[in-house]
Amino acid sequence: MKQISLGTSGLQVPAVAVGCMRLAALDDRAAEVFVGTALELGANFFDHADIYGGGESERRFAKAVHMTPSVREKLILQSKCGIRPGRYDFSKSHILESVDGILERLQTEYLDVLLLHRPDMLMEPEEVAEAFAALRDSGKVRHFGVSNMNPMQIELLKKYLPVPIVADQLQLSVTNAGMMTQGIHVNMTDEGSVNRDGSVLDYCRLHDITIQPWSPFQYGFFEGVFIGSEKFPALNAKLTEVAKRHGVSETTVTAAWLLRHPAKFQPIFGTTNPGRLAECAAACDVVLTREEWYEIYLSAGNTLP
Repeated sequence: MKQISLGTSGLQVPAVAVGCMRLAALDDRAAEVFVGTALELGANFFDHADIYGGGESERRFAKAVHMTPSVREKLILQSKCGIRPGRYDFSKSHILESVDGILERLQTEYLDVLLLHRPDMLMEPEEVAEAFAALRDSGKVRHFGVSNMNPMQIELLKKYLPVPIVADQLQLSVTNAGMMTQGIHVNMTDEGSVNRDGSVLDYCRLHDITIQPWSPFQYGFFEGVFIGSEKFPALNAKLTEVAKRHGVSETTVTAAWLLRHPAKFQPIFGTTNPGRLAECAAACDVVLTREEWYEIYLSAGNTLP
């Protein structure tokens, strides 16, 4: 499995991360097979959140992996907190309470990475800093990051945090590529030039923050998977063409499209299908040409100025 550096953490992690959001939907045996397949592939970075399955996804994972101290040493575990029913909550008390719950469900004494899940409009960065310091000093969390945040929100946090931000988990796919598109439509007046995220892609590259694309096969906001969708005939025709050329599946080519970017993304793949996960992992061995990358980009309806 191809490895990348996770921000400035010093961690070497798989380029392909395993998203565990849907793990709660599997029975015990299916979950065991899926997690076992991930480990066989070398995909030992697992992304969780306290809200996934109401916490059941984390419990199901710990049971499926047969968590013990020796097993834990082979895993890189990331989880997220901050989303509550009807609101977001970055209060110190909630962050600390959430992490305790996560650790209990995962049957571990520490997280490798904790992310704040979505921006809290009532965030007090000093309180977040206190929570992160307490978690670091107690050994409960080793590294910290954010999710769905723009550069100025990260800068506000960094003013107070005693630890670096190592990752930002953001929605990104070939059909949701706004953070790339606005970067090449500079000085234009068309739709592609609208900067909706504060140049977060360039910001993360400048500050050595790893972008973790979520929903890499989805279009819109969880509207569906674009691979095989009749809504994207040109894109699917191009994916099939490139897949045949490389002797892999369309899923592998789509994953390879993200991995080809020099920002060294770490996509979060949320499948619970062992075969599909293997197709995602196979992308580490496929390097698209510059021509193929742009052809796929354009076939999804993106434009060049």
